[in-house]
Amino acid sequence: MLRSLLSIASLMASTLLMMIGFGLMNYMLPVRSLSEGWSTIVISVIATGYTIGFTLSCIVTPFFVRRVGHVRVFGALITLLTVGILLCALLVDWRAWFFFRMISGFAIAGAYLIIESWLNERVTNENRGSLFSVYMITCLVGSIGGQYLVPLGDIKSSTLFILCGVIFSLALLPTALSTAESPAPIAKATFNLSRLYKRSPIAFWGSLLSGALSGTWGSLGGVYTQKAGLSTAEGATLLAAALAGGAFSQMPIGRLSDRVDRRYVMIGSGITGVLACLLMSLFGHGQIYALYGAAFLVGTVLYPVYALNVAHANDRAEPAEYVMISSGIMILYGIGTVSGPLMGGAMMEYAGPDGLIWFLATAFALYAAYAFWRMKRRVTDGRDSATDFHSMPIPMQGAEVMGAEEIRRG
Repeated sequence: MLRSLLSIASLMASTLLMMIGFGLMNYMLPVRSLSEGWSTIVISVIATGYTIGFTLSCIVTPFFVRRVGHVRVFGALITLLTVGILLCALLVDWRAWFFFRMISGFAIAGAYLIIESWLNERVTNENRGSLFSVYMITCLVGSIGGQYLVPLGDIKSSTLFILCGVIFSLALLPTALSTAESPAPIAKATFNLSRLYKRSPIAFWGSLLSGALSGTWGSLGGVYTQKAGLSTAEGATLLAAALAGGAFSQMPIGRLSDRVDRRYVMIGSGITGVLACLLMSLFGHGQIYALYGAAFLVGTVLYPVYALNVAHANDRAEPAEYVMISSGIMILYGIGTVSGPLMGGAMMEYAGPDGLIWFLATAFALYAAYAFWRMKRRVTDGRDSATDFHSMPIPMQGAEVMGAEEIRRG
């Protein structure tokens, strides 16, 4: 085990630094946007730039990797991350920030894809669970640590932007200087949305909803903390609680879904999400520790529903279809992350901070209701050929990597 950890040490060091910068960036930008007096609608439009870039990168980045290799593309993407955040400090205009955030989304998605492709080359069936757990913990610790850097600086100055750019730049060093062998080229992946729908309608619509859920919370969660009257430290803790909930629940939810009809788990997750959102709305004014607990509960189901969709679709797919299925799910997830913040932002503009919580509750309710309706339409769940649930790091990885992982697990 120690030898396996040493083989990915430089990769995890780069991941940790990148996620620290990511956590700082994703919390800092909404807070700064509010300080500029921009409306929630404008902030949600800026957020769609990030998600558009993220989705586009999942399609385009493998092409560049196949041409010039992982290390060179990773270096280019980290450079784009640095450029994207420094440009936000240089030109504070929401129209420009839309494009700067698109650059950041493109770069971060490609970096995830390369890191996870590299990691998959180093794991075996014997150490897969342990090494991916290390990866998940690294992502979680980095994201939370970055969020807690925001209260240490003046959000109206360029200091935090420069600090974020420095951290992103440092993330390149461990991988660039590593003597470890680069992974094999990424295989070409295709997607077929109509076939995905025929295989699993739940996964099709569930992927859109899970993208709307995580995209809206990820983009507007920081806005919610400020509009709810929390300090930057309290807001960082709230966002950290949701992330911790997602990391805590992935394996228990996965193991349960491996033993019973996954649709029961989907229904239960949706209902839990609705109840958790109601608790957040109830405790959103003055009961800070109860609010943290409610956010943790939201996180326990907000992030794992994506992995449930992947597992359910693969239960019904042939092994040769795993890449196609996972790629299609990622595209739908990306569409959800684009549309979700726009709708959630509109609700926040109309109803205040609770508008975000109501949007999440509605999406959770639709997820549970559709899974219940599908159970009435199709009684069996294909358990005889069910694949194992695979715990997925947060944020979600690129489609090609997920597909390769599914193939290896067969």
